Amino acid sequence: MTKKYDVYGVGNAIVDIVTEVDIDFFTKNQIEKGVMTLVDEKRQDQLMKAIDMKRSRMASGGSAANSMIGVSQFGGHSFYSCLVANDDLGKFFLEDLRRNGVDTNLRYENCPSGITGKCLVMTTPDAERTLNTFLGISSNLSPQHLDEEAIKNSSYLYLEGYLVTSPNGLEAMKEAKKIAERNNVRTTLTFSDPSMVRYFSKQMEEIVGASVDMLFCNEEEAMIYTGTSTLQDAREKLKGVAKHFAITLGANGALIYDGDTFISIEPYKVRALDTNGAGDMFSGAFLYGITHGHSYAEAGKLASLASSRVVAQFGPRLEPQQVKQVLGDLIA
Repeated sequence: MTKKYDVYGVGNAIVDIVTEVDIDFFTKNQIEKGVMTLVDEKRQDQLMKAIDMKRSRMASGGSAANSMIGVSQFGGHSFYSCLVANDDLGKFFLEDLRRNGVDTNLRYENCPSGITGKCLVMTTPDAERTLNTFLGISSNLSPQHLDEEAIKNSSYLYLEGYLVTSPNGLEAMKEAKKIAERNNVRTTLTFSDPSMVRYFSKQMEEIVGASVDMLFCNEEEAMIYTGTSTLQDAREKLKGVAKHFAITLGANGALIYDGDTFISIEPYKVRALDTNGAGDMFSGAFLYGITHGHSYAEAGKLASLASSRVVAQFGPRLEPQQVKQVLGDLIA
């Protein structure tokens, strides 16, 4: 039976404020470099006053939202459940989601009052991104914001690891996974960030449960979660966590486990400017691939190429013409 959606995503709705800073900015402002840190609105306002807003750019974001847009950009059909407030940023986020072809059950006129989530994305000359996130109303995302019919009518459910930081978000993840399992919808999970598996390992284990069908993580996250110190050991332990998985290795490409064998995905050499969104694009492009007749190896190659184009620019997404170029280069 053909499903209406290739992927149904659940995650935070965050408006990204992307800026460039020097490395000493982190020491001066007591920021942990290279990870995502949750902050309150007061702290975020302090940091926004410390940066040069004239050099900053605004874009709708959130890890799973970026991935669902990636699925849609490549020609797939995706759905996204999230929560924004009835404010200007909330309207901006929903309009951007729909402009990129992603369906949602959220309507601006029905959104609650409050503050839409914001993320200060700080990129440094070494191309690393550091995130300071104020979740705002997104922390209230709960099972009531899910669309059961849309989940049933999807090939894959995609869960954003960042949601484990909120009790409501954790419950939404659990409920979505239950609905998916009852209806033979395959569940995918992204660990999202090393801090999620380091500081919220218990919550993450509640989601993983017996296993997930597809797991996305990077090398550091894989080792932290499995309690190992080498990629070789981590990948063996992950077999007990997920039926299939993809470990991104940065400039070294990626490693895919298709349920039977390990597949090494070669990297596409580029000059990295900004790693923000690279993992999100990898997940989105990969899920598009495996829902459109591509093998795990072919989907991994597409995901590697697409994510390499993301890191070669500022911002977490590709423009439509860049997506066409990726598909063209892959065929060539």
